[in-house]
Amino acid sequence: MRELIAAITARRVVSMEKDIVRAWVEGWAVSRGAAPPAEESWGFTIDIGTPKSVTRHVLPAADEQLIKTFMATATAPGIWLKMFVPPETLGPWLVPGWTFDAPGFLMSSPLRSAPAPVPDGFRLRTWSRGGVTRVLVTDADGGFGARGQIALPPAGGTAVIDQIETSGAHRRKGLGTLVMRTLGNAAAEAGVPAGVLGASVEGRALYESLGWRTLGPLTGVFLEQADA
Repeated sequence: MRELIAAITARRVVSMEKDIVRAWVEGWAVSRGAAPPAEESWGFTIDIGTPKSVTRHVLPAADEQLIKTFMATATAPGIWLKMFVPPETLGPWLVPGWTFDAPGFLMSSPLRSAPAPVPDGFRLRTWSRGGVTRVLVTDADGGFGARGQIALPPAGGTAVIDQIETSGAHRRKGLGTLVMRTLGNAAAEAGVPAGVLGASVEGRALYESLGWRTLGPLTGVFLEQADA
């Protein structure tokens, strides 16, 4: 499959700078404990190794022919494609058996130290392991409030913020802002000046309120049928 796809990459339409995608892919792989990304002429391959997500192919630039070639040559369930084209553009190109993931966006921002006060009634805990710093916010009873994590590269690189989540019972209490600022402070302390993340539709508003900039759409599709 790789040889066939490589033969048509000259016809791609550029959608996202490859260096930005590389930073996101490498940090995401560290954050999720996935295999180191393999760089291809058309993008990146990440082996994840779960039944629902065996391998992901990330295409910084893609056109209809390249995407259809991937879909025609990939036949095993658990294969994912991540691209930087709008879902409405990709929709007519889908091959039977392929399904959309939730829509998203790739975003970036400088990372600087900022005040991160903990709201009354909540507790903040942070810890680091394997190049990833994690943040957990719990309520007065010890229940889940919010979380997030950041993969920190060597000083001067680009960090990847990942898996930001707030309990539905504790929305609009500033917990998402607390998590994001705490992660940003960890990056600043490590000498990492910039960050990138994949945002959901719901999360985008929070990140924009904190100064993050949308670089473009982030669209995922996956193969869920063995005979697709």
